[in-house]
Amino acid sequence: MSEVYHRTAELLEAEVGDELVALDAEAGRCFGFNEVATSVWRSLEQPKSFDQLRDQLLNDYEVERDECIRDLHELLETLLARGLVKKSVAAGNYMG
Repeated sequence: MSEVYHRTAELLEAEVGDELVALDAEAGRCFGFNEVATSVWRSLEQPKSFDQLRDQLLNDYEVERDECIRDLHELLETLLARGLVKKSVAAGNYMG
């Protein structure tokens, strides 16, 4: 089994250059996403594991693996704390 992340909030979104400005109308909160956070947010239109998100970032950006892992953990923790994403356990193909 592995953990997957998925969006929990429906945000009104507007692109400003390479960044995203998003409004959570229900909560009355506004968020600004930098280019990398925007990429992760877009990727989470479908549930993704940490490894899938990490691999996408490593493929799309010139970044050291350790730095990518650290920054992605930090971003996901922020998104979790703000209630924008949820972490759940996905069942794999385990045959017991």
